[in-house]
Amino acid sequence: MKNPIGWLPGIVRRRWRKLSNILDRRSVELVYGPGYALTLNTGLHDPRRGERILAYLEGQDLVRPSHIHEPDPVPLQLLRQIHHEDYLDALHDPASLSRAVGFQPSDGEHNALMATQRLMAGGTLLATRLVAVSGGIAVNLGGGLHHAFPDRAERFCVFHDVAAAVADQRQRGFDGRILIVDLDLHDGDATREHFAADDTVHTFSIHNQTNGDGEAVASTAIELGAGIEDERFLAVLDESLPPLFEAFRPELVLYIAGTDPAEDDKLGDWSLSAEGLLARDRRVYELSRPRRSPEPADGEPKGETRFAKRPLVIVLGGGYGSDAWRHTARTLAWMLTGDALEPPTTEALTLAGYRRLAAHFRPAELTGEDPDDWGLSEEDILGALGSPRRRSERFLGYYSQHGIELALERAGLFDRLRALGYRQPVLDFDLSGADGETMRVFGSPRRRHLLMELKVRRDKASLPPHEMLRVEWLLLQNPRREFSDRQPRLPGQQHPGLGMLRDLIALLVLVCDRQQLDGLLFVPSHYHTASQSRRVLRFVHPQDEGRFRALRSALGGLPLAQATGAVDEGRVQNLDTGEPFRWQPVPMVLPISDELESRMHGDTYEEEAEAVRGNTRLELRPATAG
Repeated sequence: MKNPIGWLPGIVRRRWRKLSNILDRRSVELVYGPGYALTLNTGLHDPRRGERILAYLEGQDLVRPSHIHEPDPVPLQLLRQIHHEDYLDALHDPASLSRAVGFQPSDGEHNALMATQRLMAGGTLLATRLVAVSGGIAVNLGGGLHHAFPDRAERFCVFHDVAAAVADQRQRGFDGRILIVDLDLHDGDATREHFAADDTVHTFSIHNQTNGDGEAVASTAIELGAGIEDERFLAVLDESLPPLFEAFRPELVLYIAGTDPAEDDKLGDWSLSAEGLLARDRRVYELSRPRRSPEPADGEPKGETRFAKRPLVIVLGGGYGSDAWRHTARTLAWMLTGDALEPPTTEALTLAGYRRLAAHFRPAELTGEDPDDWGLSEEDILGALGSPRRRSERFLGYYSQHGIELALERAGLFDRLRALGYRQPVLDFDLSGADGETMRVFGSPRRRHLLMELKVRRDKASLPPHEMLRVEWLLLQNPRREFSDRQPRLPGQQHPGLGMLRDLIALLVLVCDRQQLDGLLFVPSHYHTASQSRRVLRFVHPQDEGRFRALRSALGGLPLAQATGAVDEGRVQNLDTGEPFRWQPVPMVLPISDELESRMHGDTYEEEAEAVRGNTRLELRPATAG
């Protein structure tokens, strides 16, 4: 039968086709492995980028388990086809990667980097295999290692995953035309070199700066410079990519969908909006999978369309900062639903994940109580017998040491510490302090490296009638790391951070949930701690919020390290008093109960904060030479 639904009434056929298009969008294969998570000493890479994307899609019920695939590492035999033997041999020495990553990796870091990139390359290999025959869409939630040259590693790229996938397809008998679309901020220079003499593979790249001579038998390299915004970028894309599709007629498309052109990227020098990035991705999608008009059956209206079955493989490419995942998630949500869905903030996603984890904990696992003892502790029994009560051995009167260790294990935080080289992290309590209870995490049983220190107490006085969990002191540090130009020392720091602040805040919110506290209270000691916390916390008093808004406005777009330095150096002047603005530690709160949330986000709070901001005149003075 030429048209299996041709016998249906026209309106039913149209609705069926609409449903078919929706189902076609949903047939997206996702490739991800837990081994993708790798913490590097850059302060830029988000090791959980792919994990966050997948967690969002799963949380929204946008992807079925059968469409999620875990890769194997790319075979060494395939790497030998795309990289020089002497280069691969040299990779056994950790020093061989120091130039590519910007620091001298330890043996453990070197091995972890190699394993992660081999796994990501295997992911692109698998994604391409999944759709090469079916003509579908596959997304590797990693990869895009487009600076891995045949003979060397550059800019964090060791193995060229896209070149490996192409070599694999050729080896499996696919001889069609392949188009590699690279819209990462940076030039796909190594990709171009891999295929410089291959006219069956066209490499297309729009970027900020072209590297090398850019010569290849089938290549398009467009340099736009810095400061590019949506209108300019999309105009160039529309002028150059559709004619290439029409002339080259690719039979397989691999798309490096870097998000580092985004205006909120921590490294990039372009300013594409979230809407601009989504429009970019939609253009590539629609060019790669054009709608074709089939010959209508008798009585069927013309103009009904379907997607052509051209394989499309998407890899992540560059994207820096903890919010880079949101751009890819936005695109994938559109591909899977046809709607422009807005992903949650990174903090909200993190908290949602921990709340799902917490739902599987039994109270006895956290408290250490025997479920058959009616919830009575030893202190309760001693008190009932008239004996003196011993001080509670539980954190905040509830959590046993084993319970918190179990929570940190299940949350993956201890595994992340192990990945940083701290193989046996241990937990200590100090519940004797009059001003709060302290929890510490050390890197080993010898307690040589202090990684985390948290002092908290219940607080009923700061914002009555609400009771809150007050953070008196918080330290997160990696003593084995050194500061760098990209990760400079901030006031009060002895070592770089662990990259776990969001996770710890989320866990403290769960403590508030379980103990029925109204909010999480924190007093930042420096401007940078307030600035970092303000994504989720708000100043308790609207006057402090207003002064902070005025201060942030005076600091303009200074990077965080420079901004907090300017405040500490007294370079922000109060124009009304003529005195330097001095940072005063004042409380901030993360509302948890509905009552406190309403109080902190009401109209009265906003009006008072804006009034103070408008009446606070601050000016940044230039730094003095020398």
